This record gives sequence, structure tokens and C-alpha cells, in this order.
Amino acid sequence: MKRGFFNKHITLVAATTLIGTIVGAGILGIPYVLAKAGFLYGLLLIVAMGIAFMFLNLFTGEVVLRTKKQHQLTGYAEKYLGKWGKGFMGLAMFVATYGALTAYLIGEGATLYSIFKWGSPLLYTLIFFAITFVIIYKGVKATGKTEFILISLLILIVVLIGVLSPQKNFLNNFSIFNPAFFFLPYGVILFAFMGSPAVPELQEVLGKNKKLMKRAIIIGSITPIILYVVFSLIIGSIIGVEQFDALAPNDRIATIALQIYSQPILGIFANLLAVLAMFTSFLTLGIALIEVYHYDYKLNYYLSLFLTFSLPLVIVLLDLTNFLAVLGVSGAFAGGLEGILIILMYWKAKIKGDRKPEYKLGKNFLLGTILIVMFALGIIYQLWQNFFLN
Repeated sequence: MKRGFFNKHITLVAATTLIGTIVGAGILGIPYVLAKAGFLYGLLLIVAMGIAFMFLNLFTGEVVLRTKKQHQLTGYAEKYLGKWGKGFMGLAMFVATYGALTAYLIGEGATLYSIFKWGSPLLYTLIFFAITFVIIYKGVKATGKTEFILISLLILIVVLIGVLSPQKNFLNNFSIFNPAFFFLPYGVILFAFMGSPAVPELQEVLGKNKKLMKRAIIIGSITPIILYVVFSLIIGSIIGVEQFDALAPNDRIATIALQIYSQPILGIFANLLAVLAMFTSFLTLGIALIEVYHYDYKLNYYLSLFLTFSLPLVIVLLDLTNFLAVLGVSGAFAGGLEGILIILMYWKAKIKGDRKPEYKLGKNFLLGTILIVMFALGIIYQLWQNFFLN
């Protein structure tokens, strides 16, 4: 019965594989940066960047479908851009994926500890690590079905938070635009939409139904836009910029702030949202990194599995970094570099592809150029902030 359901709704299963990669820790940081920069401006930025990343994911999908051999992003970069493309894509993917996996291990431990109030954050990190390792070891099909269930629960929780939220303060907390924080939301929102490494996995989920990939990518790209807008409006109706600023930096994560300023039941739902969001992203990104090692660097599968999980675990065990610091680097630098390379790959694949794709987009030189400039400026700004202003 269950198998029949998933086979019948294979498009939704594929779409939730993408949604599960996109919707992760980024959603937890969006409400604070929107409160600082202005909710109206921030919401417009969410929609604009969400649409931009939808096209980026569609570009990636066409690259995948124009290529006979299965790769991850590093392999496609090598095929269409050469050794330098593979090198830079590898750098982007390693920084982004290892950073995200590390952040999710830290975040899951802290969030689960805040729910159960027993043991320690490290204990819950290790439990989470063991469970996700087993799921990923079973393969992409089990993960796709798992993410379908988890994303459905995530959306339900957002609805429940909205229904139970006291929204009487919304107009007081709603701000239009604060130019002093014009660039603040960029890195967080960019990180929140990163999900292109999941696109090659959609081909595996869909199997012979590759004609459904375009639809799955569109659904998987638009759903996070809606989710982020709704979630930001809900949190914005409860918590204003003054309340956010009154918190310590690490308490400005949306779920923690909601637990402090709202009803206890909303705090529980919010923490469950955080757990599910990071859980689904960890699953898909873990598989993507395994495929980078296995498909593109020709390493043994079990060695690929070891390399994928050992580094984040060691970083967490040695307490070498923190949640927010990892996300900043992953979003602005690695996400921007990855986006630029995908656009260049897409243009090359139009010429050098070796199979007929199930869907075709236009050349999109203008859109691609605008996105490249946006990503490049974001990288430059983030490097300037990190190395020259701090």
C-alpha cells in the first residue's frame, strides 16, 4: 500500500528530496535578519532570490539530463568546464556541504536538548548522527520516502504555529525597510535556498520517469519560498526587532526566540520544526557528498561514506566551531561560487551535452549574467566583511 502510494506520487517524492535539502538551518535565521533589515524588503528579497534559485535548479536539471553518465556537481563541472571547473566546484561543495553537515550536527544536538532537558547537547548530536547514518546507508530511495514524510510534518507544524500564534502585535512589529542593514539578509537567505546538489539525485529518485524532473524541480523550488514567507510573517507577528536585539546572539535563532517570547507550546512546535528542517537537509546533503567522492573522485563507496561523516563528527567532538559561523561561510562564499559555476556549466552543456534532455530552457544569457554578478558581489562583500572589517 505504502509502496504503491510512493510510486504513484513519484513527482512529490522527488520534489521533497529537493525541498528537504533546501529547507534547513537557513529558515531559523531568516526572521531575525528580516526584523533588522525590514520585513517588507526581506520578504521581497526572499521571493526574488527564491525565483532566481528556481532557475538555477532548472539549469542544473537540464545539465543532468543532457549528460549520459551519472555525476554529482563536481563531475558535471569537469565535463563542461574542465579541470579548473571541477577544482572550484569541489571547493564550493566541500566548504558548503561539510559546513552544513557540521552546523546541523551542532544544531540538532542543541535543539533536541532544549526539548527534552535531559542529558547533554553532545549526547543528542551522537544519537542524531547514528540515526541519519543508518538512513543514508540504506540508500537514496529510503531517503526520498523519509523526506516526503518529514517535509509533510514540517509544513503541518508551520501551520500549527500560525494557528496558535498571538498575532495582535503584527502591525507594531512589521517594518518596511532599514537601509542600514541592506546587505544583512543576503547571506542567510542565500544559504536558505541552497539545494542544487540534490538535483542530480532527483534523476535517481525518478528512475525512468525523467520527463517529470522539470515539474519536480519547480515544485521543490517554489515550496520553500512559500514556507519562508509564511514562517517569517508568523514569527514577525510575535517578535519585533527590539525583542530580537534584547537577546544574546545565539538566542536570535527563530525557534529559541519563539520559545522565549511566546507560549510554551509554540516553543515545542518551533523546536520540532528546527529538528525536521535540519534532519531532511542532513540526509540529502550527506548522500550528495558521498556521490561526489564515489562518482566524481572514483573512491570506494565505504571510503566515501567514511570521508563524508568523519570530518563533521570530529569537528563537533573537538568543539572547533559554532553554528552561526559555519552557516555564514557556507552561504555567501560556497553558495555564490557554486551558483556561478552552475550557470557556466549550463551554457556549456547547451553545446557539449551528449544526450537529448527531457526538457529545454532558453539560453538565458541575461538572467545568467545578472545572477553571476549577484553571486560575485555577494562573495566580495562577505570576504570584505570577514577579513577587512572584523
